[in-house]
Amino acid sequence: MSGKITVTKDAGASAGSTMRGGELVIGGDAGARAGISMKGGTLVIGGNAGFLTGFMMQKGRIIICGDAGEAVGDSMYEGAIYVAGDIASLGADATTEEISEDELIDILTVLEAQGITDKRTFTKVVSAKRFYNYDSLERLEKSAL
Repeated sequence: MSGKITVTKDAGASAGSTMRGGELVIGGDAGARAGISMKGGTLVIGGNAGFLTGFMMQKGRIIICGDAGEAVGDSMYEGAIYVAGDIASLGADATTEEISEDELIDILTVLEAQGITDKRTFTKVVSAKRFYNYDSLERLEKSAL
């Protein structure tokens, strides 16, 4: 729910799964499904992240300082994933959008607190919101026609 956990080296699969708040820092790489079903908080990955990072993410943010594997952000609802390196592929219903200057400053501040001081550019991955189960009644009625 809150607090901070730091792992100085690599982490296995599902690091930060279902976290609701606080901060989890992985000093190296994270395995597949990092941040799966996150409901809040910040997950910082100092290296690369495996496939399906951010799968079904509901809230919070993931900051990846390296590359992201395949299907990043697959089926996410809310939240944001920031990737400094290459993205192998976006997951279903994931899209990229422009990162604001304020967001970039905030991310760099979080990283600086971890001793990561080199300036980076990031790609922001968010939900395209086409898979939402709750849709307006008006839109559902139009689609039935």
